[in-house]
Order: sequence, then structure tokens, then C-alpha cells
Amino acid sequence: MTRRVAVTGMGGVTALGDNWGTIRARLAAGDTGIRRMTEWDRFPTLNTRLAAPVDGFDVGSRYDRKKLRTMGPVARMAVYSSERAIEDAGLIDHRALKSGRAGISYGSSFGSHEAVFGFVELMTTGTSNKLTGTNYVQMMSHTAAVNIGLYFGMRGRIIPTSSACTAGSQGIGYGFEAIRYGMQDIMIVGGADELSVSDAAVFDTLYATSTRNETPRTSPRPFDRDRDGLVIGEGAATLVLEELEHAEARGARIHAEIVGYATNSDGHHVTQPAVETMEAALRLALADAGLSPDRIGFVSGHGTATEWGDVAESKATAAVFGSRIPIHSLKSYFGHSLGACGAIEAWLGIEMMKESWFAPTMNLDAVDPRCAELDYLRAESRRLQVEYLMSNNFAFGGINTSLIFRRV
Repeated sequence: MTRRVAVTGMGGVTALGDNWGTIRARLAAGDTGIRRMTEWDRFPTLNTRLAAPVDGFDVGSRYDRKKLRTMGPVARMAVYSSERAIEDAGLIDHRALKSGRAGISYGSSFGSHEAVFGFVELMTTGTSNKLTGTNYVQMMSHTAAVNIGLYFGMRGRIIPTSSACTAGSQGIGYGFEAIRYGMQDIMIVGGADELSVSDAAVFDTLYATSTRNETPRTSPRPFDRDRDGLVIGEGAATLVLEELEHAEARGARIHAEIVGYATNSDGHHVTQPAVETMEAALRLALADAGLSPDRIGFVSGHGTATEWGDVAESKATAAVFGSRIPIHSLKSYFGHSLGACGAIEAWLGIEMMKESWFAPTMNLDAVDPRCAELDYLRAESRRLQVEYLMSNNFAFGGINTSLIFRRV
């Protein structure tokens, strides 16, 4: 017997703020978090100078020094976002968190980059002046999940998801399944990633980054004919998932219900997506939710502003829903926050669904004619009454994810 799963808490930190009110106002004003990174001018071989940093984020005075020792920036954003979400759920200091029936499913594409330097120094010079007992804990791919568990004293299962751009959405999906099938009653889920020039360099070497360095407000341009690549971002978002009857018994506020999840892989190419398996992931999520395509009112797209990604995603989406489906890409505001993007987009998608207000894709002036025909939100926000929202993400290695949320 399967159980229903509610979203009872949400929180995050992004380039546009750390609460829905602030983010909503900036989205409505057409602001983006993209700026020119003068800090990167010291890397002359790097083509891009664009990113979406979370400027001013500092929890040094918020958390105990001993707690902070194992946290690099990615873990700090994850713990902060989780604290906000747990507060929102009314579970701070609640005995359920330490019962063993509450777990964590959380992703990042990597740990903290600077923590690697100690090992680099050792391997290149033979010395270890920068190596400490916490370097590995900060750099390991499950640092966000582990630090959340340590900070809140949680004793349930930990599911770390390190799958690049699908890490956050897989974190949500696997947490959903853990509750649905009775393994846990509460799951802290989501994703985080910190900004590093090395992330930009990864995509730079693939000629996949935007180089509109002098006009940061004009990039990225998801699905646009004149896009020139993605922009790297950072941030974190956390959802508190809870078995529905458990949530109702304690009088919790319910933001939404998660009703469907699917993930699969292309088995095709490490960087070039396959339309057929992307489409299959969307259909699997619909089947998991027991819904026909016409029940979905809005799609939160992955929309990275890369050529093959945008074209393939649009074709997969149109194959399932036809041209009538409204779609946008929030990466046009926040950049591509890698392991965080699926969680940030789920959080903000739920907020928009609750408010019946959806932001348009920034910089989408002329749809690429190679993209499939869809109802792209352009130029202006839109009022939509939506019962079911689908949020999709796709990652290197051909990993595809799809989540479906129901408005309550």
C-alpha cells in the first residue's frame, strides 16, 4: 500500500534572495541575478565572465564555530535552507526529527572546491600545510546531506544524490519514494551547489558558456534563437516532505502534494541528450501519478540555453503535451545552479502554483525555429489556475528526472 506525501516546509537561498516575497518582487520587476564576475578576470583563458552568485551570504555568526568546521559553502547553504524549511514546517526541535523516522535525501554535483586544495598541494609539492581533518568532509559529494543530518541530529536514512543538474530533483524524488513506500515519515530533501570558476571552466571547455560578458542582463537566453550558452549560478533549496496523515495529525500547513516522480537514463552520450528517453521520463512520471497529459497545467522546464539541450527538451515536451502546454525556464534569472536547480525550481514552482502567477522566461525574444512549438512564456508574467505542475531536469550522462506536484 502506498502513502500520500505532502510538502509541509520550503526554504532556500538564491541569487535573487532567500524568501519568496523578495524573489517574487524581483521576478516581477524583471531582475536577474546574473552579473559580470570581475573576480574572474585573473583567468585569461576563461571565455565567460558571467555568473549568478549569492552575494553577501554569511552564516558565520548564525552557527556555532564547531558546527561550521565541517561545512564548506555548499553545506552552509544546504543547512541554512533546511533550517528555513524546517522552521516553515513547524518542526524545529520537534521530537519527530530525531525519531529515526525522519531522513535526508539531498544532492550536490560536488562538495566544496577549495577544500580540494589541501590534497592538490600534497600531491604536487609533497607538503600538506593546507590539509586539515575536515578537508575531506567539506569536499565529499555527500557533504550537504551529512551536514544537514549532523546539524539537526537526525537518525533516519541518508540518501545522497550527486548527479549534477538532476541532483536536487533526484533528492526530492527519492525522498518522496522513501515516504510513499513506508521507509520514513519525514524527509528533508533538495539540493545545493556553490559557485566556482572551475564549474564555469567545465562548460567553457565544451563551448557551452555565454560570453555576453559586457551585457549580463541579456543572458542566458533559454530556447532563444540568439542564445550563446549557459551561465553558472549557485544556491540551495530544501523541501520538507511528510506523510500526509502524519502532517494532518499535527496540524501542519500543506503547501502542495507530490504525486509523481520518474528518473531514467539515455544510455547514449555523455553530453548530447536523447529526445526519446527524455520523453519517456515525462511519461513515466505521469504514469506514476496516474495522470493523463492533459491534467498538467504548467511545465517548469530545465532550459539551460544550450543548443542541443533546449532543442531536445522542447521536442520531448511537445511529444508528450503538444503545443498547448505553458512552459518557462527559471535559469534565465538564476543561472544554472547545477545540483541546486531542480530543488530551487520545485520550490519556486510550488510558490507560483499557489499564487496562480508564473514568471516569463527572461531574454526569450525569438524562439529558436529548431525548438518544438510550445506555449513559451515570454515578456510578461501570466495568471494561470493550475492543479498539477510538472518540473523537469536533465543532466550530463543522460540522466532525466520529472516531478509532479498537486495544488492543495
